[in-house]
Amino acid sequence: MIVRIWAALAVALLVNVSAHAQQAPSRLDEIVKRGTLRVGMTGDYKPFTYLDKATQQFSGFDVDMAEALGKALGVKVEFVPTAWPKLMKDFEADQFDIAMGGVSVTLDRQKKGFFSTPIMREGKTPIARCADVGKYQTIADIDRKGTRVIVNPGGTNERFARANIRDAEITVFSDNTVIFDEIAKGNADLMMTDASETRYQQKQHAGVLCAVHPEKPFDFSEKAYWLQRDMALKAFVDQWLHISMEDGSYRKIYAAWFD
Repeated sequence: MIVRIWAALAVALLVNVSAHAQQAPSRLDEIVKRGTLRVGMTGDYKPFTYLDKATQQFSGFDVDMAEALGKALGVKVEFVPTAWPKLMKDFEADQFDIAMGGVSVTLDRQKKGFFSTPIMREGKTPIARCADVGKYQTIADIDRKGTRVIVNPGGTNERFARANIRDAEITVFSDNTVIFDEIAKGNADLMMTDASETRYQQKQHAGVLCAVHPEKPFDFSEKAYWLQRDMALKAFVDQWLHISMEDGSYRKIYAAWFD
């Protein structure tokens, strides 16, 4: 008799839980109902994202990817400006549904939300004036008194530099959109950043700045899209990325910004 009672209670509990789960809307449902996907972007990380302050328009690889995601969802895309030092705070405050724009996968960020399927695999590597490439092949080469390392504040670049540099000078430069010009002008010796960015900036400063072994970075990292904690939204974004990578649309957008 007691077994039957417990069995009946268990069934009732499962039915109630199932009904609640079916009634509770996911963030994916909310986005579709709202008609807008809110995308957090720093706007200072070419070629992933750049905010033109004169026009207040975003452009870049992840801007095009965001528009493609919005189209797949059948909603408009609203870009929400943020910054690397306050990205976590804005994410926790639910200022946006997804963060895009060259966001690296970290365990600290994973604690707060979900990451999509990775879109890029790379790591930190130096970029320096072309004449100095041979001087900065290893961390030991860089971490010497007199070497001037420049970093942008609040992101994984600063974290990597402070974790690995003891003797070299670290300078924090706030404007990530022109930080590489500081190296070109001789105000800094190098910056350690993601390999993809060093390749891009090498093109932008042809003959002046050179990426240092971007094919063999100092560490391992991946870029992905950082989502608010909702399984339905993650499943949709992952499936969209899978289809995009298989049907050539991802490659087309990638080629426009990186090739």
